[in-house]
Amino acid sequence: MDRLNKILKKQITATFIAIFFGFLVATVILAVAGYNPFEAFAVLFKGIFSRPKYMANVIIKATPIILTGVSVAFAFKVGLFNIGAEGQFIIGTVAAAMAGILLDLPAVLQFPLLILIGMAAGALYGAIIGFLKAKYGIHEVITGIMLNWIAFYFCNYIVNTHTFHQDNSTGSKNIREAGFDIIYNWKKSAGGKSFLKENPTLMEIIGKTDLNIGIIFAIAAAIIITIVLNKTTKGFQLRAVGFNKDAAEFAGINIKKNMIHAMLIAGALSGLAGALMVTGISHKLSTLGTFENYGFNGLSISLIATNSPIGCIFAGLLFAGLLYGGGSIQSEIGAPSEIINIMIGTIVFFVALSRFIPVLVDKYGRRGGKHVK
Repeated sequence: MDRLNKILKKQITATFIAIFFGFLVATVILAVAGYNPFEAFAVLFKGIFSRPKYMANVIIKATPIILTGVSVAFAFKVGLFNIGAEGQFIIGTVAAAMAGILLDLPAVLQFPLLILIGMAAGALYGAIIGFLKAKYGIHEVITGIMLNWIAFYFCNYIVNTHTFHQDNSTGSKNIREAGFDIIYNWKKSAGGKSFLKENPTLMEIIGKTDLNIGIIFAIAAAIIITIVLNKTTKGFQLRAVGFNKDAAEFAGINIKKNMIHAMLIAGALSGLAGALMVTGISHKLSTLGTFENYGFNGLSISLIATNSPIGCIFAGLLFAGLLYGGGSIQSEIGAPSEIINIMIGTIVFFVALSRFIPVLVDKYGRRGGKHVK
């Protein structure tokens, strides 16, 4: 019984319980609407796992939301709510696209430079939020939301300027090919084409998708942020500020500086996601009709992962898998694809309630103990 209580109190157990309830709610809604839930879930998983190409597309879809999820999780760890991840992502795409169009350098310089420029733009955008919080006490949610809209309209403005606009389109010009992702340039080369032709599985995974090295950046970022938070002096200072500002200040930690540093790092992660989107997938900017939701989805990823940077990798893959595979539910059995959004919302809702599970375990554990006596 004690071992069961310990298992139930673990955060990962609460996450799995939340996922179970997400599928349970979706099952009920599908059944009430007249659809076979087991058939729907079979289609869902078929749309994810039946072909290597589908799994590659899930990874592609997961990459930016893993990074924005890590950005949000990192901010949470230091006591800040980075609702501005969407704006930082957009600014990262804008900066990388502008540089990719204007600069004409060898590929060995162009690609990494665009990545660094996107990160720097996101970092500066995040630092604005941290500065306003530290200097004037303005809540980061207010400034984050406002800066999201500024980034949104700034992107539309840049797309429509003479320098960047592509004639007869709603988007910008493409960045120069030297700035394209390494995998993209390789598979277009003679050697890459020859190699892929001899390997049908890799041809399906790489040749027929936009798979890029972004997932490597995402995994590396999650690992590095985990190490920084748990194994470095800077990470200790940042966590101390998030846990108790007064105690941290009493210990001699500069609260204001660490707030700015925290949002700068969080912004860099979201900006990295934006830069990888430009170099690896879109290769240009488009006029935004609404937010792309990569930053906002990062909030859900962070919550599902219970603010664990490493957990964001798995939560991002789950989230992307549900979104990508969920599209086949509507096309194959006619069930509304919105059921996937309901499922994701339910998972997030129950994860948010997960802190009550240890309380319930303790309460009923004590009752059980009394009953045994």
